[in-house]
This record gives sequence, C-alpha cells and structure tokens, in this order.
Amino acid sequence: MSSTSLTDSPPQRTDQHTVGARRRLGGRLIKAATRIWLDVPYAQKDQAKALGARWDPEVKRWYAPRPNMTSLQPWTALPDVPDLLPGEDRSFGSGLFVDLVPSSCWFTNVRSCVDQKDWDRLRRMITRRAGHRCEVCGASEDRQTSRWLEAHERWAYDEATHVQSLRRLVCLCTNCHTATHFGLAQIKGNEAAALALRPRPKQPTAPRSQADSYTPHAPAPVRHRGRS
Repeated sequence: MSSTSLTDSPPQRTDQHTVGARRRLGGRLIKAATRIWLDVPYAQKDQAKALGARWDPEVKRWYAPRPNMTSLQPWTALPDVPDLLPGEDRSFGSGLFVDLVPSSCWFTNVRSCVDQKDWDRLRRMITRRAGHRCEVCGASEDRQTSRWLEAHERWAYDEATHVQSLRRLVCLCTNCHTATHFGLAQIKGNEAAALALRPRPKQPTAPRSQADSYTPHAPAPVRHRGRS
C-alpha cells in the first residue's frame, strides 16, 4: 500500500491515513482529513513543531500540513507495523493479571530497548488492533479522568531455568496497567491505590479477584520471582 510522502502531490485516492478514513475514538465517530503522517519521537516534538509539523489530537499523531515540506523529511513515516508480531502468541494469557518481574529486569522493557520511533509505531498498532479499548475491561480513553490506553508486555517465566520470554504485547487502560504492575506499586508505597484502581472486567475470563493471588499470600515461587 502506497502512502503520501513529503515530496508527493496530494493523493487522488484514500487509504487508512487519508480523507474518508473513519475512526471511532472515545466512542465518537470522526472523519480524518488528508494527512501526511510523520513519525516524531516525543523528545523531538518541539523541534518538529517549530519546523511546521502539526498535531492531530484525535489520531494522536504528527503530520505535515502540506506536501514538499523538506524540513520535515527526518520524520518521514515508516510503514505500519503488522498486527501480528513475529513470534507473538496472542492466545497467551487473558484477563486481569499481575506480573511480578524479577528485580534484575526492573525498569527494563520493550520501550527502553527499541528506538523511540519504533516504539511509537508499536504502540499505535497495539492500540489500533485492540479497537482503541483496554483488552481487560473494555474501557476507552477518558481525558477527564486521566485514563489512557497503554502498551504492556506479557512474559512467560521458566522457574527452573530462570528465563523470562516475551510472549505478546497488550493494550491496557491506566487502571488495569497500574494493577498489573502491582509489584512496582508496592515498591512505591501505592499498594492500596493499585488494589483500589482495579476495575471490574467485562470478560468472565478476567475475574476481579485474580490480582489478589499476587498479594504477600501468593505461592512462594511467585513471591520469590518478584524479589530475585
């Protein structure tokens, strides 16, 4: 699929990023105007803005307002990431869960291991394929309550070999993501808040009580992993 570049004339047909593309965001149907999308890392947003880039608040992405803006070429958009990543198992795990990550891997995640441009592309794909809703409770973003959609890793742990393997990426709302990082909440002294933030998921496979199994009364191997 071809797309508009910074040096092309305005397109005569439509695609997922141009005129006529309809998106339902926050339960509201919008119609996106013609856009020449850019991949602008957060750290470079001010620079791109100063050179003429504009922000689409509905799609949450930077774009060039007109063709032939050569000053914005450093942020020319790369192709979209496919919905299924190589080696990803989207059937792995479901519902509300808590990952007690080994201390040796604290504060290390996919976002910290890839280029910011690539992370933004991954995040957009994860949110899009989830229908712009949390994969646990089904909530959409809500600016008034500061509930956002965020990307989270699901890991598999081999307790015998002490190897953790990335199995899939999921889209979570802020509340479910906070509950998922229960160990981090404990470290920061926010354990009570993390428990209170747990929504009641819509899916029967995501029981509200599931996070309780990761309290100090959890099985010894699980608690040990969180300290190792």
